Amino acid sequence: MNNLLSILLQAPAPQGGGNMLIWLILIFVVMWILMIRPQQKQAKKEREFRAGLKKGDRVSFSGGIYGKVHEVAEHTVDVEISNGVVVTVEKSMVQPLPQQQTETKK
Repeated sequence: MNNLLSILLQAPAPQGGGNMLIWLILIFVVMWILMIRPQQKQAKKEREFRAGLKKGDRVSFSGGIYGKVHEVAEHTVDVEISNGVVVTVEKSMVQPLPQQQTETKK
């Protein structure tokens, strides 16, 4: 019995480090494909939309107000929300109309 115990204690420990590394890489790749990549695509589409804003475009605000672009500056957009009522907002607050989003997905 004592000999068996000494043999077991001297046996090398199993090496599983390489297998664990493969699993970590696989998990990272799956997370990138399912989460990070779609988020990057959506952010790119939003940047392109805001860069392409021009006078007369119909837009909405993140708060649900609809309007028509009156003037575009570097960081702001003047939007006419009613006849003669023009508000200045940051470009990051402007979104395409919901119909425009569904049309671009088709």
